[in-house]
Amino acid sequence: MRILISNDDGYLAPGLIALADALASIADITVIAPESNRSGSSNSLTLDRPLSLHSTANGYYFVNGTPSDCVHLALTGILLDAKPDLVVSGINQGQNMGDDTLYSGTVAAATEGFLFGVPAIAFSQVEHGWKNVDAAALAARDIVQRRFEALQKPFLLNVNIPNRPYDELTKTVATRLGKRHVSEPVIKMQDPHGRDIYWVGPIGAAKDAGEGTDFHAAQQGWISITPLQVDLTHSVQLSALKEALA
Repeated sequence: MRILISNDDGYLAPGLIALADALASIADITVIAPESNRSGSSNSLTLDRPLSLHSTANGYYFVNGTPSDCVHLALTGILLDAKPDLVVSGINQGQNMGDDTLYSGTVAAATEGFLFGVPAIAFSQVEHGWKNVDAAALAARDIVQRRFEALQKPFLLNVNIPNRPYDELTKTVATRLGKRHVSEPVIKMQDPHGRDIYWVGPIGAAKDAGEGTDFHAAQQGWISITPLQVDLTHSVQLSALKEALA
């Protein structure tokens, strides 16, 4: 099996290194990741300048672009003769649940693979700090080995793994996305020249964390796997719109 690995925390991130090390034991891996942290970049592609590809001593590649750039470049310019069987993104530092998936560069890298017809999985740890990241990588390897033959191909899965020792990661559940409250307000500061600057505020608390959601699974200490789709059509609103236009 050939696996393309990317992320949004950058090619030096502990989560990426742990994931690559774990998957190298079961697959032929290629790592192409951003040069720097591109968290929150969503599905953006770099169109206003060229991209540069560089290799490292350990065989990784890094790109001066977004997570989507990395996977797009890999699938359309680098791996033409060795298309991957799976695109894997992560392991992200911090959860990607509920509405986070719309902003997440981790999920975006997996989505880019999915858009090219390659099954894809995004992996995140629930908490920041990389605690037990090696355990999360082993859990990710277990999930990759499941193959999910019963799922329609290509599939797009979003996985959140609690920051726990491997022997405590005993339950994996299928979930739906929960919902968050709106984010906290922006944080206003001043630069050294007295000019106003703003930091985007922290994410909000969970609004819908009921049973069956990814938030609920995380609260129980379970690994959550949520199948995602790209079709944003609001079917109920579409029916109402058709009636309004009739």
